[in-house]
Amino acid sequence: MTPWLPEFLRSPVAALIGEPCTVTLIDEFNLFDPHCLRHALSKGLGLGIVLGGCIVKLPQLFKILKSKSVAGISLSSYVLEVLANAITLAYNFRKGYSFTTYGEALFIGAQNIVITLLILAFTGRAAQGVATNVLLLIFTYAMFTPSMVGGALLSTLYGLTIPLVISSRIPQIYTIHKNKYTGQLSAFAVFNYFFGTAARLFTTLVEVDDSLVLVGAVLAVIANGILAAQMVYYWNAPAPKEKYRQLEMLSSDLGMHSGKLWYAWPP
Repeated sequence: MTPWLPEFLRSPVAALIGEPCTVTLIDEFNLFDPHCLRHALSKGLGLGIVLGGCIVKLPQLFKILKSKSVAGISLSSYVLEVLANAITLAYNFRKGYSFTTYGEALFIGAQNIVITLLILAFTGRAAQGVATNVLLLIFTYAMFTPSMVGGALLSTLYGLTIPLVISSRIPQIYTIHKNKYTGQLSAFAVFNYFFGTAARLFTTLVEVDDSLVLVGAVLAVIANGILAAQMVYYWNAPAPKEKYRQLEMLSSDLGMHSGKLWYAWPP
């Protein structure tokens, strides 16, 4: 069958969903083919998640810069999340999975590094922030280098990101519950991540035959769901006064800034 869609439009579609499904869905206009419909939906959602990952942390960044405050944002959560981002990127890349099934981790990780710097800068630890991010970049490079981190070790580390995902959310969830306040936490980031991780769970079920990736996706949905529920529940909660400020300073000293932004992942 001769393609009816102009080549400059058809080519990007074929690159995204593959030539066989392009023929079925576009050329033959068989929109109800179960396999290709599911595949195309997964690819479209995956691309949307990756594109969303490019901007999901920007509201949080702007909020921090505007307020010159990192109240309600947990340093420990961000550091754990950056580590998980690096391992996730390396694992999926080295396994050869489609970029649309994990690509948001690249952009979210980069934004998390910037936010980590801001947290340390606004708490008077700029030099420590630079050193921390240099170490994070070295760690990321090692994850992508087979001669430094073998395949078996990388799989083990990826498996460890599952409890790491949970542990990176716990400080934020606990702090919000304790303070009854979400601080500088970005609602856009929280809800974006919840719906994004739900969509990522679908793309994982369709495109990735890997139990580790599936378990991580399920846990991300649960963790983000709890944060989203807290955001709704404490939406109009008043900010604690001096008590909150003291808790913020104390948690900063403990490396667990009195809250956290989690935001991803998937996230």
